[in-house]
Amino acid sequence: MHTNLYEKPATELCKLLANKEASSVEITRSFLERIQAVEERVRAFVTVTPDLAIEMAQEADRRIAAGNNGPLTGLPIAVKDNMCVKGRRVTCGSRILANFAPPYDATVVRLMREAGMVILGMANMDEFAMGSSTETSYWGPTRNPWNPEMTPGGSSGGPAAAVAAMEAPVALGSDTGGSIRLPAGFCGVTGIKPTYGAVSRYGLVAYASSLDQIGPIGRDARDMALILNLICSHDPMDSTSAPMEHPDFISVLDKPVKGMTIGLPSEFFSKLEDPDVDKVMSETRVVFKSMGISFIELSLPHLDYGIAAYYIIAPSEASSNLARFDGVKYGHRSAQFESMIDMYCRTRAEGFGPEVKRRIMLGTYALSSGYYDAYYLKAAKIRTLITNDFKNAFRTCDAILCPIAPTPPFKIGEKIDDPIQMYLTDVFTIPVNMAGLPGMAIPGGFSRNGLPVGIQLIAPHFQEARLVQLASAFQRETDHHLKSPVL
Repeated sequence: MHTNLYEKPATELCKLLANKEASSVEITRSFLERIQAVEERVRAFVTVTPDLAIEMAQEADRRIAAGNNGPLTGLPIAVKDNMCVKGRRVTCGSRILANFAPPYDATVVRLMREAGMVILGMANMDEFAMGSSTETSYWGPTRNPWNPEMTPGGSSGGPAAAVAAMEAPVALGSDTGGSIRLPAGFCGVTGIKPTYGAVSRYGLVAYASSLDQIGPIGRDARDMALILNLICSHDPMDSTSAPMEHPDFISVLDKPVKGMTIGLPSEFFSKLEDPDVDKVMSETRVVFKSMGISFIELSLPHLDYGIAAYYIIAPSEASSNLARFDGVKYGHRSAQFESMIDMYCRTRAEGFGPEVKRRIMLGTYALSSGYYDAYYLKAAKIRTLITNDFKNAFRTCDAILCPIAPTPPFKIGEKIDDPIQMYLTDVFTIPVNMAGLPGMAIPGGFSRNGLPVGIQLIAPHFQEARLVQLASAFQRETDHHLKSPVL
C-alpha cells in the first residue's frame, strides 16, 4: 500500500496503475480522503460523488486486470460544473440549475468514460463561467490553496484549486476569456486553452459559443500532454469541431527548443506595473535564453480594443444562450406567478446572480434593433483585426510570451463590487480567445508574499504541441511547478 498517493503527479499515477503497483480504488480513496481533509478550507467542489467514484475505480481495476486498459485507465479527474455528466447534478454554479441532472454525457466526459477515468466530482466555478474570481458562484467562493484569503482566479477556480490542493491529479476546465489560464496562474498549476475547434464543446453548457473552449488543468506539461491526447479529436456532434488529425503530444515533451524564437508584444509589456509580475517575466526570459531561445519585440496594434470588443461579443452570445433557462422544461421555476410572462420574469430574477444578469442585459442591449451595427458588428470587425495582428506576429516568431494577469492573486471581496476592475484582470488572456488561439499557463515563480505568478505562452492555431514542448523544456529547468501549498 502506498502512502499519500494523492501527492503524486498524474503521469506517475498512470505508471503505478499500468504496472499494477497501485489499484485505481486505492488511488481514488486517497484523493477522496484528501478532499475530506482539506475541502472545508478550499471549497473546490460543488458536488463530490464518492460512491460513484469508487464504482468507476472498481470498473477501471477490472479493465486493467483483463488487460484492456489505456494510458489513462483508473486515473481520477475533477470536472468543472458546466460539463454534462449523465445523471449527476450539474449546476454551472447557478441557482437556476441547482437540481439539474443532464440526460446525456458531454463528448469529453464520454471520452473519459471510454478511457476508464474516474470522475471525483464537479468543481466549483463562477456562475455560468462569468467571472474572474469564482466569487459569483451560487455555492460561495472557492479559496486559493496558497492563501485562503485570496481568490483562486476564475471562472475555473474550482478545478485549479482542486489540482493545487492535491484534491485531484488533473481537472477539466473551460476557457472563454481566460477561465483556465487565470486560475492555473493564480493557483500555481499548469493549464491550457486549446485552439477553438480542437476539443468538442458538445455537452458544455454554453456561455459564449464562439469563444468557449474546454481544456485540461494539471501539475505540469506532461499532464497536459496526457489529457490533450484524449480530448483533442473531431466530433460530428459539434459543428465547430475541426476535422483534423492531432499529433501525439507525449512525443514532443523531450524535444529540444534551441533555435526557437519567442515574441514579446510591446502592448502587453507596457501595461506591466506590478513589480512581482515584472520580476517573474524577467526571470522567465533568462531561463528561456539559457536554453538557446531568442527573443524578438513585436507589436499587436489592436490589442487595446480586446476587452471592449470581448464585453460586447461574449454578453451578446450569453444573452442568446441563456434564454433557454426560463423555468419551462428544466431548472429552477418560481413557486408563485400569475401568468406565463410573470413566471419567466420571476424565475430568471430568482435564478440568476447579479453578474449574470448584468451580462445578459448588456448583451440584449448590444443585439437590440438599431444597436447591432454600432456594437456587435463593430466588435466582430475588431476581432478580425486582432486575429490578423497575431497572424502577422507569428510570421516572425514561434510563440508569444506574456503575463497571465497584471497582478498576483487578489483578495476575495477586493474587486467583486467593481466590475470594470474585475474585467481588467483578463486583459492578457482575452485576446487569445478572440483570435481562437491556443494559450498555456505555466507556473513562473512567486510574489514577495509567496503567492504563485503564472506566465502565458501563445502559439499559432492548432500548435498546442509547440506549447507543450516549450512548457516541458521550461519545467525541466525550473521547479515552480513542483511546489505545493501547505494546507
